[in-house]
Amino acid sequence: MKHSTRSLRICKELHGTAYPDNLIDTSSKRETAVLHRKCENTEQFRNSKNKKKDKYMNLIQHICCRAYQGVFRAALPFLPYREPEILHRCEELPDTLKQHKIKKILIVTDPGIVACGLITKITSVLAKEKISYSVYDQTSANPTVRNVEEALALYQKEHCQALLAIGGGSAMDCAKALGARISCPKKTLGQLKGTLHVLHRIPLLIAVPTTAGTGSENTLAAVITDSEKKHKYVLNDFVLIPRYAILDAELTYSLPPHLTATTGMDALTHAVEAYIGRSTTKETREKALLAVKTIYQNIETAYHDGHNHAAREQMLNAAYLAGFAFSRSYVGYVHAVAHSLGGQYNIPHGLANAVLLPEVLESYGSCIHKKLHMLGCAAGVCTEQDSIKAGAGKFIASIRTLNKNMGIPDFLSGIQERDIETMSVHAAKEANPLYPVPKLMTRRELEAFYRLMLTRERAQA
Repeated sequence: MKHSTRSLRICKELHGTAYPDNLIDTSSKRETAVLHRKCENTEQFRNSKNKKKDKYMNLIQHICCRAYQGVFRAALPFLPYREPEILHRCEELPDTLKQHKIKKILIVTDPGIVACGLITKITSVLAKEKISYSVYDQTSANPTVRNVEEALALYQKEHCQALLAIGGGSAMDCAKALGARISCPKKTLGQLKGTLHVLHRIPLLIAVPTTAGTGSENTLAAVITDSEKKHKYVLNDFVLIPRYAILDAELTYSLPPHLTATTGMDALTHAVEAYIGRSTTKETREKALLAVKTIYQNIETAYHDGHNHAAREQMLNAAYLAGFAFSRSYVGYVHAVAHSLGGQYNIPHGLANAVLLPEVLESYGSCIHKKLHMLGCAAGVCTEQDSIKAGAGKFIASIRTLNKNMGIPDFLSGIQERDIETMSVHAAKEANPLYPVPKLMTRRELEAFYRLMLTRERAQA
């Protein structure tokens, strides 16, 4: 039986099969249609087989992820978590350094902190007490491997003995990663990424937050960007928790409104993701709820009046509480997707979290409604008389309202379709199996968040 050229072309397009030339002639439309149906049936069979295979693999992945998370949850009470010792004024710093017999420190910061003069409050008290220091002030908004290596060279050249990070999460992450490199000089950051790969004690680290968002002064994590691969990765290790944290509200006065908004929403994201996850404790739930309540009561005041000391102080406390909660109970897909966007496009982390938070919460569905209702009650946006579903909806709506009130858009600019698959792979790899999310999502499911941002940006054009 010979087949038409068209029918053979159709068959080849559908499932990659070509026939010898001697089987080709001009045959009827009826024959072409029959062959077309056969080809389609073959493709449908293959698709059906692939879907079954994906479903089987997803089931295995689900079991492995939950087993991994279960082990960590069981071990949580026995892990060596600790909190930094809190100092409330920069003037307390010299005595602390003398107590540890530190004669020279490296200050890790960024150009913005230097430009607005915040670093002088630290350097002046050091100079007054004749404590030497050097400054690395080139930290990027998303700290890079290059930043860490430059700071390491300066630390070694100046024979420093301790680290002080002043700034937002960027400076603190850079300093933590620097500490890891100092304690593990024969390993690259790429070899230190992941969980418990540092292990060796790092030099004395003091964190001085100038934003109320990351809570990095109270966490074991450092997020670093590999600029060449356009990828962010995380170092998680107990030795990275700072020994001291200076929570001085006056250092946050000069934070611009838009950064007050995005860093504050970053803290909210930490608290919410820690609370809704599957690896919580009574203590982390209490601190997460208190952080949410405090943020809702103070963030807009701090946004509109940067010199309101009470609001600034409460936002610092909220960020610290949220940092405590998520460092023990972890985060979720909001962070995983946000990290991939920061690595690919250098999108500020707080902004990405703020925009993605309501979308990811909505995608989890009813499995988190009860917890969202409780968060809504803590935030004061719903009451116990509201149904669980209604309360959850009000809480998600309140996040969107906060964003709108503080000028945060509902989309992220610059996402390219060609990058979505790569970013979703990075996000899935970061989150699974480490993050104890309420509902597991595959790489393909995570792609929806990038496409939502892309669609909304195009709608604004």
